[in-house]
Amino acid sequence: EATKLVERLYSMSGLQNEKGQYIYYGKVGGCVITGNEDGIKHCAMNMLYSLQHVGYTIPPQADCGWIGEAGPGPSYLDDKSNAHKNQFTNRNTTFMTYNLLHLASMLKDQSGYSNYGNSREAWDDGTRWNFENPEYR
Repeated sequence: EATKLVERLYSMSGLQNEKGQYIYYGKVGGCVITGNEDGIKHCAMNMLYSLQHVGYTIPPQADCGWIGEAGPGPSYLDDKSNAHKNQFTNRNTTFMTYNLLHLASMLKDQSGYSNYGNSREAWDDGTRWNFENPEYR
């Protein structure tokens, strides 16, 4: 399912915002990995890389997870898992949430990223932001 999500994000990543930047610029991303198998870090690496690759901004501690016991067993929301009392999961989820909120607030206050040196629309129009045209070297 995560692969489908990433593929759909990529399919829209060529769209541009009102500044002529790619559509996901100025948005923040993170991920929550749950289940009862190992692989949180591996899944988070792939997801966070994919998000930043299409334009999302990723703050520190932008992932959290709960895996429970390896093998078949209760998932995070199951009463038998007792996951809501797991301090490691609760701490990382809290830190991630606040970091996402803080970064989103900072980007909103700055109206996202400056489009100087960062606008597909301007690049397509020939703007090179004071860099020499490599065709004449």
